[in-house]
Amino acid sequence: MTVPAATLEDANKVSTAPPSPPHDPSHEEHQYLNLIRTILAEGEHRPDRTGTGTRSIFAPPQLRFSLSKPGPTPSSDPIPVLPLLTTKRVFLRAVLGELLWFISGCTSSIPLSDAGIKIWDGNGSREFLERVGLGHREVGDLGPVYGFQWRHFGAQYVDAKTDYTGQGFDQLADVVRKLKETPFDRRIIMSAWNPAALKEMALPPCHMFAQFYVSYPAGSQKGSLSCLLYQRSCDMGLGVPFNIASYALLTHIIAHATDLNPGTLIHTMGDAHVYLDHIEALNEQLTREPTEFPELRIKRDDRGSGVVDGWKDEEFEVIGYKPHKSIKMKMSV
Repeated sequence: MTVPAATLEDANKVSTAPPSPPHDPSHEEHQYLNLIRTILAEGEHRPDRTGTGTRSIFAPPQLRFSLSKPGPTPSSDPIPVLPLLTTKRVFLRAVLGELLWFISGCTSSIPLSDAGIKIWDGNGSREFLERVGLGHREVGDLGPVYGFQWRHFGAQYVDAKTDYTGQGFDQLADVVRKLKETPFDRRIIMSAWNPAALKEMALPPCHMFAQFYVSYPAGSQKGSLSCLLYQRSCDMGLGVPFNIASYALLTHIIAHATDLNPGTLIHTMGDAHVYLDHIEALNEQLTREPTEFPELRIKRDDRGSGVVDGWKDEEFEVIGYKPHKSIKMKMSV
């Protein structure tokens, strides 16, 4: 049976849970589910910045997600895959909207909020900015967060309205250049962690460091791009499913821009934790069996162009995403 294609909007509208598939212990989503089981069983109780409380373990085994699967014939290009967790619905439109916002270098939460993506509203509120000593900022001005560090690392931050064109170091452009010109380089790295600027940020980066690696599998004429993500603080219920999808999409975008095949996303965690008010919801999620990860189609004809700016939501098509229904979890701010 052919699975119908779905736009990003369609992928988030469908709410009917699929029939439970047979248990497949090799499904990559079980890495995530088993880590949650470990945290619930063995994690220590720790207070946290938000006052909610967590169960936490430090430096669990890496999670590894394939970003492609073999094509129909040995000579076919691999088929891109998006590791979008299926045991609950992931808000894909928000994942992509936030990622493109990062890439743009924007530091105001207002454009996301206006688009119906409210994930940064709490950290950009007047109350929160006052609480963290940034009350002089306009509402929504988050400071030099992720996108600023990706595109303008080292530039002097003024406010969210300032034009930073040509200022600082453009790490993302440097990653693309190295992948195209020196793919064996061991310094293809992008960091959001800038200690000198942390005090200016509404929230220091949780996912903070990515290294890219090009391999050339035997018999392949084209390189395969993998990404190693280091995340210092990992909210297993709400954040990690989002982060997996986001860095998978980022790797797909960069692979397209550099004419490489998508390889593997490797997720390394520091403090991996479950918020105490997420335990009940996660126990429900743990009863569910994963379904197949969807395919990803990029609808652009500029493969290998090196262009990562100006991409749009409608240029991504997710095919065959059949998750279980959403599970409500509160975001701790």
